[in-house]
Amino acid sequence: MCGRYAITHDPETMRGWFGYEETPNFPPRYNIAPSQPVPLIRAEKGGRHFSLLRWGFVPAWARDIDAHGILINARAEGVLQRASFKNAMKRRRALFMASGFYEWQKQGRGPKQPFYITPTSGEPFAIAGIWEHWMSKDGAELETTALITVEANAQIRPIHNRMPAILAPDEYDLWLDEATRPQEAARRLKPAPEGFLTSWPVSAKVNCVANDSKELVEPLEPDEPEGQPGLFD
Repeated sequence: MCGRYAITHDPETMRGWFGYEETPNFPPRYNIAPSQPVPLIRAEKGGRHFSLLRWGFVPAWARDIDAHGILINARAEGVLQRASFKNAMKRRRALFMASGFYEWQKQGRGPKQPFYITPTSGEPFAIAGIWEHWMSKDGAELETTALITVEANAQIRPIHNRMPAILAPDEYDLWLDEATRPQEAARRLKPAPEGFLTSWPVSAKVNCVANDSKELVEPLEPDEPEGQPGLFD
């Protein structure tokens, strides 16, 4: 699963890369976690637009927000069939913009070791996502989102058996376009090419949601303690 990620590029770089119309000003985020508002790119009125949605998908038909737990990820293998996701996959696809993400590697019987994973190019990237609009009985409205995961490629598999579905820039418009058939969009959900990503172990401080600083993405120093159990272990 992917339970944490980071946006470390500045707003101008992200806007230039993703081509959305708004000009939001936001600080670096080194430890983005479920239930938080996350930047999302959606297609509206022929253009790409920046929005903030809650990470933690709530199906439109859910009776209440907590009825299905926190659905932060949707597995690509079932996103076209699962009742929670199939309608969003048809009409409400989006892009998570990211600079890197975290996965936790099992260490025998010991605590898991967090790794930071990021493109070797140093450029931003997009994770395929879906979103939904939910309304309570009393009229309260909420927009929520989940990112899509796929089986890990050979490079990431020693760390974790799943990874985010990373889209190539020339796939962004096809993914966002509501006219794209969901089956055609789903064909873009595949592991990243080998060599596209690089990774290194990082401090167990990332396990705590309250920590959000540059040191979280820096390589683990030899004398630092290794990972400790965290929220998503």
